[in-house]
Amino acid sequence: MVIPNFGPPGGLTDLDEKGLRQWSEFISTAVDAAIKGRTDHTNDAPRAQFYNLTKTDTAEDAITQEVSWTAFPRQAKVNSVSDRQRWAKADSTRDVQDEYCEWSVTRGDDGKITRVTFTCEGPEYWELLAQTRPDTVLELYRRHVDPAVQHGDLFDASGSYILKNKWNNGTTNGAMHLIQASNTLGAEIELAAAASIVRIIGGRPLTGEQELINCGRYGAAQRNSDPHIGGVINGVARLKADIALSDPVGLYFDDLSTAGWETPDGSDPKSYWTYVRGIAGHYVRAVYEVPRGRGFVVGDVTVDGNPIDFGAQIADFIGIKAVAVACRIGRSTAVPMTACVEDVEGPAATVDAGQARSRLG
Repeated sequence: MVIPNFGPPGGLTDLDEKGLRQWSEFISTAVDAAIKGRTDHTNDAPRAQFYNLTKTDTAEDAITQEVSWTAFPRQAKVNSVSDRQRWAKADSTRDVQDEYCEWSVTRGDDGKITRVTFTCEGPEYWELLAQTRPDTVLELYRRHVDPAVQHGDLFDASGSYILKNKWNNGTTNGAMHLIQASNTLGAEIELAAAASIVRIIGGRPLTGEQELINCGRYGAAQRNSDPHIGGVINGVARLKADIALSDPVGLYFDDLSTAGWETPDGSDPKSYWTYVRGIAGHYVRAVYEVPRGRGFVVGDVTVDGNPIDFGAQIADFIGIKAVAVACRIGRSTAVPMTACVEDVEGPAATVDAGQARSRLG
């Protein structure tokens, strides 16, 4: 069946009817642009196995495919010589947090962590919400970040929303939604569509995550997320299936694993992990915090014997996911590509997935 419209990420209820229509139109337009492919590249279209859920039927043989990866930024890990160095690096700036998950750390007067807030909400949703319901944006910031947030903190003199405002621009003063340049829903859509092209180079089908991303030139090869998303999507495409990102299109928390964690009183460390926005299976905001009165704080919880001194230590154990749907399995007549993606005027460096957003409008 064809769905009537795309729903808001996480099943969120912030948008009014006009906003919901605009959101569905935005996602549909982004999907259509991704299906078309990049006009400044060769060997990048057609993306015949990727489809729009609101325009093309999803057949009865449809299956769901989840793709999960670690929230900790791989780039911070490969360039560090110790765990503490990589944790400190990942906690130092949101610009490093490029796995579609960003966080902010709250500490007590003694320096111990009392709360870590995580988000995987794409910025596009907040741009639209700010255009249609600015008062709701203010209310949500006050509820989830700080009661002291003021309208002028979030909107400039012309009334335009400030994505990187004072309450959403660092790792200690709040994290309402994603701001890292590559962390967008547009990037997710573009990446999935680009990865749906089956490639046979020199008579051999490409199957490895790194060779696929380097040949297809989607996303960033050094991340946990992009190569893995592309590899899983391409694996489904090789089954001669049609593929789409499931509705509601978004990036979601998969789970938090607390294996090796211990609390001072022997309580379950997982019990202090709370989802605060989204619906079951589609959560977009989470908090790790020990309730007052327990006699200890997050900084007293240990992970493999080490006290939690960084929000990044928790990110090590968080999974982020994207969800796709595949149907018409074994029936696609799309012809595999026999060449890698190149610029129209010749080869160039890999294009980061974050750049897809400017193409999607």
